[in-house]
Amino acid sequence: MRILFLSPRQCWPALSGAKLREYHLARALSRWAELTYVYFADAGDRPLSSADLPFATHIVAVPKPQVYGPWNLVRGITGRWPLPVLNYTSPEMNEALSRLDTAYDLVHFDSIHMIRYAEVFKKTPRIIYDWHNIESEAMRRYAQSTPSGARRIYANLTARKLEALEREILTSAFGHIVCSEREQEQLLNIAPTARVKVIENGVDCAYFAGLNREPARKRIVFVGKMDYYPNIEAVIEFAHIAWPLVRAQLTGLTLTIVGAYPTAEVQSLASIPGVEVTGTVPDVRPYYRDALAAVVPLRTGGGTRLKILEAMAAGVPVISSTMGAEGLPVTPDRDILISEPDDHESWLRHLIELQSVERRTQLASHALELVQARYDWNTLGQTLIDTYEAWLRKPR
Repeated sequence: MRILFLSPRQCWPALSGAKLREYHLARALSRWAELTYVYFADAGDRPLSSADLPFATHIVAVPKPQVYGPWNLVRGITGRWPLPVLNYTSPEMNEALSRLDTAYDLVHFDSIHMIRYAEVFKKTPRIIYDWHNIESEAMRRYAQSTPSGARRIYANLTARKLEALEREILTSAFGHIVCSEREQEQLLNIAPTARVKVIENGVDCAYFAGLNREPARKRIVFVGKMDYYPNIEAVIEFAHIAWPLVRAQLTGLTLTIVGAYPTAEVQSLASIPGVEVTGTVPDVRPYYRDALAAVVPLRTGGGTRLKILEAMAAGVPVISSTMGAEGLPVTPDRDILISEPDDHESWLRHLIELQSVERRTQLASHALELVQARYDWNTLGQTLIDTYEAWLRKPR
């Protein structure tokens, strides 16, 4: 069995939810098949080696093309291909793929962004797409939230083009995997005969097990890749509006923004009393160890949030917006607390509630039961293998 895993990103180090999903699913597939991993390398980083991805039989790095260049922006308006696809269109990638033996049993495209390389694999029609989210939906949500009129127009145009491509691959591809039942239902409403399987986002439960909890928890954490627009938008509003209300009532707390590549706007939040911005950290567990809660005040985006599953696996109570918890089968007030971004005082009320050790323990215990039963990467990886095996036994 031979699988080509084609990615628009460099999955290691796994500094974002998308990279974590990609890394763990690729590792799982390598238990079943010989895996060739082809990816766009981050600028300035050394190519990945077998020391980074010991499970991959072959690793091929291609320089990541310039994204959001002026020519791509123009073509995104005038041409067939939307900007998120043009950003990952590269003659170097075409050349690298053409040099490979394309006789693979399956080709795993890690998102619709790589759609233009489907032509390379005409002899291997078994292409499977991993929908980290429904890209057209995420783009429409961005259009609704951005204050810029020009960006809103461009985003809506891009969403329409993405939607057309999504409809095309739903009827032409060998299969699709999605992160939640909500997204599965949405895609099957468009293409009822498509193969669509839910492979949820997960967490390495063993990695977060057994943290020595600090008795006096003084940290509120927001964890995420901090050059990602939904994270930026969420944390800026929370830090400027909800956080001062919290700090006025609960003294001694620190809001810690943990995540790689913070933008200048995010870094400036460190000037707010009680806020710290860490940038990239080698290990997120020390921040969870003394966290009173993890906050997820997202307004936009798509997919399901690994940051929630990680906090739950680490034994940290989670306070999230409805959007942040979208796609997860959580039960408010049992394993998660829900606050909406516009109800700024509700975040304070929930943090006051979590001053009770008994309430924290109750919420965290139920959440840990949920992730251990349903979201461990080992279990999800085996489900992925079983799915691909079943699809190969029943070719279309």
